Amino acid sequence: MAVPWGHIAAKAWGSQKASPVLCLHGWLDNANSFDRLIPLLPRDFYYVAMDFGGHGLSSHYSPGLPYYYQNFVGEIRRVSAALKWDRFSIMGHSFGEYTRPGPELENLLTYKRKVIEHTLQVEQAAQEPSRALSPEEMLQRFLKNNSHVGEECGELLLQRGATQVPAGLVLNRDRRIAWPEHTFDFISKELCAHAVKKLQAHMLLIKATGGFFDVRREYDADKGLILFMTDQLKSALGERFQFVEVPGNHYVHMNQPDHVAGIIGSFLQSRNRIPAQL
Repeated sequence: MAVPWGHIAAKAWGSQKASPVLCLHGWLDNANSFDRLIPLLPRDFYYVAMDFGGHGLSSHYSPGLPYYYQNFVGEIRRVSAALKWDRFSIMGHSFGEYTRPGPELENLLTYKRKVIEHTLQVEQAAQEPSRALSPEEMLQRFLKNNSHVGEECGELLLQRGATQVPAGLVLNRDRRIAWPEHTFDFISKELCAHAVKKLQAHMLLIKATGGFFDVRREYDADKGLILFMTDQLKSALGERFQFVEVPGNHYVHMNQPDHVAGIIGSFLQSRNRIPAQL
């Protein structure tokens, strides 16, 4: 679909007449991250997986326009409007799930200042041409930076995440999003708790026993964050919130999709579930 800075790419499974599900990939991933999961889910739904801006086959943002989390929320609204969806379900992985609490309130201004300063440095470096790598070198570098992704899944993500040029492969993603703090719009725990209280939809949160922590980001080692989020969601949503742990790592939906497919399918088909509305 067309957007002011270019286009948003997506892929779909199922009939357009079925109940819609919008699939949101994780940070630095792309729509192919759902390729192994969706074939295992109920077929009476229409699944659309989009590439966020700067990811996969979607356009990069214009120079000078930062990749703030709120911008990606705006992209979701643009896609749903283009598809003429008033009510639909959302299935997200990691970054595609919810706003993330980060530094405490007194540190937010310092944190924001550093993000702006580093953004200018990255923009200057991004003017240099991307280095092309052989398919094997690209895969091995990708797996080194993504310890939770297996080789088969790494190849799947690179199918949509890299482009063949005469000299080899180059990554499609915008290099400005490689630093997570450019993308994650961290908020205080106080503001996060206030936002959670506004949720009206039913929610299923699946956590892999070996996932979330120590993936690629500074704050993942803090197990207090996931406990804070689950406590807030339980308190705000009550019976509308389900929390399930499954064996696997952060990419369990790709590495062992059968571990989560039944749980997701049951949730989607439950009679008392009310689709999220934007």
